[in-house]
Amino acid sequence: MSEPSLNELGPPVDWQGCEVDCAGCSHQVLLEQERCRIGHACVHDRYAKRIDRFFFWNPERAKNYLAHPYFEVRAVAAKYVDVFHLPQLTLDPDETVRWSAALRLPPKQLLALVCDPHREVRIRVASRLDPHDLGVMIHDPDYYVRQVVARRIPETLLSQMMRDEDAEVRHMVASRIDDSWLPGMAQDKDAAVRCEVAKRMKPEQLHLLLDDPDWRVRYEVASRAERNHVKRLVNDTDELVRDAARQRLGKSAADVSLLVTQKQAFPF
Repeated sequence: MSEPSLNELGPPVDWQGCEVDCAGCSHQVLLEQERCRIGHACVHDRYAKRIDRFFFWNPERAKNYLAHPYFEVRAVAAKYVDVFHLPQLTLDPDETVRWSAALRLPPKQLLALVCDPHREVRIRVASRLDPHDLGVMIHDPDYYVRQVVARRIPETLLSQMMRDEDAEVRHMVASRIDDSWLPGMAQDKDAAVRCEVAKRMKPEQLHLLLDDPDWRVRYEVASRAERNHVKRLVNDTDELVRDAARQRLGKSAADVSLLVTQKQAFPF
């Protein structure tokens, strides 16, 4: 989408609604050099795209606006200022500014924002922090932050998230955790988590899920568990599970692939 024209927006105004006047601007040299232009590239305009264009043309000026009273100016300046000036923005009162700083801060300096009060900032931190430093965010109050942590944290720390209150977080844990920990998730209250556990379990572990209430889990058991345990499923209440078990034991020649398709299309 193109930027609204000057006519569409009316006369350029600053963040307080006052008309922008080049005559009183301190950037006369830039104006003469055509490195700023009213209604197009102006640090005093309240329109973010025009502020951004000003700093794009004049990145060396960004450090002079990190304490500007308008948060949009500070947030845009954070995109262009050198990294040595970014740490001071971790204390900015506006989350947009802190989020903008978090995009560029060196990983170790992101630690200053792991307890930021705004979830969007912490999501950005969790996405960029060194994985070995993510342990401090395992118990973040926001479920999506914890999902990002579970996706990036070293496998050796995933066991600390096996009992997370959010099913999506536990599902991510189940998809990555070392298989020696999978039996500890076999009784998870969420069926999707148990399905992921079943898909990753070794055949000798799958007997732990023989009596699972979800047909998808039992189907995985019937398909891959050790044969002596599969016998328990030949008379399963679910047709697909029964047929998979019988085929494993050489007692049926049913078209299992067709049943899988039908069952997944109509799981209930």
